[in-house]
Amino acid sequence: MIAKCNDSLASGPDKLSWRHLKIIIKQDKCLTNIINIANACINLGHWLDYFKCSSTIIIPKPNKLSYNHAKMFRPIVLLNTLGKLIEKVIAERIQFTVMKNNFIHPCQLGGLKFKSTMDAGVALTHIVMSRWAKGKSTSTLTFDISQFFLSLNHNLLTITLSKVGLEPKVSKFFANYLVQRKMNYIWNNLQSPEFEVNVGVGQGSALSSILLALYLAPFLHILEKHLKILKIPISMLSFVDNRLIIAQKNSIPISNSQFFCSYNVLSNLLTDFGLVIEHGKTEIFHFTRLHGEFNPPPLDLSSLGGPVLHPKDSWKYLGFLFDRKLTFHQHLDFYSNKALSTVKCMKLLGNSSHGISPLQKHQLYRCCIIPIALYSFQLWFYNKVPLLFHMKLLNKMQRRAAIWILGIFKTSPLEGIEALAGLIPIKYHLQKLAERSLIRLFKLPENHIIRRLLDDFSHHPNSSNPHAIGSLMNRQRIIAKGHIIDSKTKSYGIFPSFDLLHQEFIPGQRIVDIFSDRFSFNLVDKKGKYNIRAQELDNLVLSNSIPSSTLVVTDASIKDNIATSIAHVHQANSYLIKTVHHAMFVTSSEAELFAMRCGINQACNKDNISKIVIITDSIHSAKRIFNSLLHPLQSHLAAILSEL
Repeated sequence: MIAKCNDSLASGPDKLSWRHLKIIIKQDKCLTNIINIANACINLGHWLDYFKCSSTIIIPKPNKLSYNHAKMFRPIVLLNTLGKLIEKVIAERIQFTVMKNNFIHPCQLGGLKFKSTMDAGVALTHIVMSRWAKGKSTSTLTFDISQFFLSLNHNLLTITLSKVGLEPKVSKFFANYLVQRKMNYIWNNLQSPEFEVNVGVGQGSALSSILLALYLAPFLHILEKHLKILKIPISMLSFVDNRLIIAQKNSIPISNSQFFCSYNVLSNLLTDFGLVIEHGKTEIFHFTRLHGEFNPPPLDLSSLGGPVLHPKDSWKYLGFLFDRKLTFHQHLDFYSNKALSTVKCMKLLGNSSHGISPLQKHQLYRCCIIPIALYSFQLWFYNKVPLLFHMKLLNKMQRRAAIWILGIFKTSPLEGIEALAGLIPIKYHLQKLAERSLIRLFKLPENHIIRRLLDDFSHHPNSSNPHAIGSLMNRQRIIAKGHIIDSKTKSYGIFPSFDLLHQEFIPGQRIVDIFSDRFSFNLVDKKGKYNIRAQELDNLVLSNSIPSSTLVVTDASIKDNIATSIAHVHQANSYLIKTVHHAMFVTSSEAELFAMRCGINQACNKDNISKIVIITDSIHSAKRIFNSLLHPLQSHLAAILSEL
């Protein structure tokens, strides 16, 4: 976990950077002390005062006409680095628990593992297109919660934590964690004295996002129940403090009336939760395929304390620029021009005669510019979509970049300079990214909103999701388009074995956490002489030729797309059993891992076995047994770890 932390991040009041902490925890004694501190905090239900201190740096937001209001400044909270590390560990365990017991509402997409702004954009695009396939229009109403981080009620949050399924000592810990925090403010060279901060949650903490999601989970469940009782067919999407409600009717006045009733219900419910809507950021938008002039009536929320909302021709949501017909022309125009401007600015780094080399320019373009231009490509790049406008803008951007990389004439043909610069044509690059992104949908948990939209009701006949693919008839599936439709169409015959919520992968209860001293890897020097390696192998076999030790020799090979996995099991220098399995269209890593799985299974079935020695020529597959990160071979790992 600490390996993912950026060394360049600013340190907190303790002046300890992530780079220093990574060096410190390499010492076993230091790491043990840190673990003991974290365990003591949880067991005693007490968060040290040292970790409750923080500094807030006030930074003015750029490109503002005046700075007369507090909203024109951005507070950056700096916490003690050691406390942040412990908070990351706690947050990881809580997220695993709430994902496994389905406490979080499926529409919550912000601040949680395996959920992102891209999921919100893909889900919204699919909802709109699936309704169009059924002959209905879609309208959306967005609103923000004012001062969300500072408005959370500690008592309500503590009660919510007790309902999540966590141990009582964890709820007791958070009751102490939330209070008696201290903060000082830094503005340029000025520094204030410390103030007590006993409201909300600490912004900038690794725990803040999961605590916000837990606080809102009961609100969303209650709101959904109220709307169902009132028979208001409204769908919801939530991203941190940004909320989106969706109405789908052919009549705009009917949609407006549903929005009015829903806005009234959720406003009153938010008040009960101690939260307030920031009415100035409330917006309404209508998706339609109608040609010609479109003048929908405004939505008057003045009687509820809100504004009079006039629909616009475009709408910005979570960085996506939506238009009414989902062509994404404005979105692509904005991001391609942003990438093009970046290319022009990079000319300062060098040209054909001086500066960085063409290889460095190529790497800079691939790493820094293409991600900007292709941001959220899943929303607008799918099967049978018109791409003339999109390719025109993207080819213009890539042409400028190729000319800069090579330092050649502006009149050079695009196809030639792309090849010389080592750049994939942008259309084929998009196809590659789209194909790779399809598999991500199957890495998501079963209760994720994207997985629910992929549901074809074959496994869940009682499912009532009106936006799922299963709710579309065959003719409507042909009409509907989008990333989710493509994924469902192209996923037949693909059975990725992801199992991220398996019992063996619970943080803190994994085999690497409990029995880290019970396994080891002994590598053989491949560059050494054959006689020496053979002698080492003989010594290994002889040293384990005892009744309580089992020797497992595994290997795998692939020929003509047919994989063969073999495992030999020996005990006390006697041959016990041999397993041979064949499979088609699997990778060599999967075949090697399956051979180990079979060998370990046979060894564990023997009585009085205290040691298993595996001899293999695929050390990377052996190390994967103890790797709990998300990858396609998790079902094999779960079976192996369950045996061990």
